[in-house]
Amino acid sequence: MQITIRTSSGAQTVDCDACDSIELIKQRLQSEKGIVCPEISYNGRILEDVCTLDDYDVSNSAVLDVFAPLRGGKQHGSLARAGKVRGQTPKVEKQDKKKKKTGRAKRRIQYIRRFVNAVGGQFAKKSPNCLASQQMRAGVVRTE
Repeated sequence: MQITIRTSSGAQTVDCDACDSIELIKQRLQSEKGIVCPEISYNGRILEDVCTLDDYDVSNSAVLDVFAPLRGGKQHGSLARAGKVRGQTPKVEKQDKKKKKTGRAKRRIQYIRRFVNAVGGQFAKKSPNCLASQQMRAGVVRTE
């Protein structure tokens, strides 16, 4: 059977049998045609050296592609992470917060803050902007 080997420089035809292994075809291409072929593919599948043409259902006048695998892969370094801020900011652990009081306990605290602790001279709550309470805090004695 005759198969066509397609390379980057052109196409070559090779005579072979269906029971020939891929490794034998590679050796024949290198010795007869001078083509070094690290990888051969057929219909998008890379052919393994130990298998035969019959294993991959390669028929007469089929086209096999020869190519060299390219080095490469994931890029490491600063360019791969350009513009990414997420990994650079340090993680801060959550701090335990004291649970807020609710219901009766909250109302009790409000009552104590507003009326018991804030009781002035006349037993009435004064506003924080009251002139008399400001003077008392500052230590100024009023004389009238």
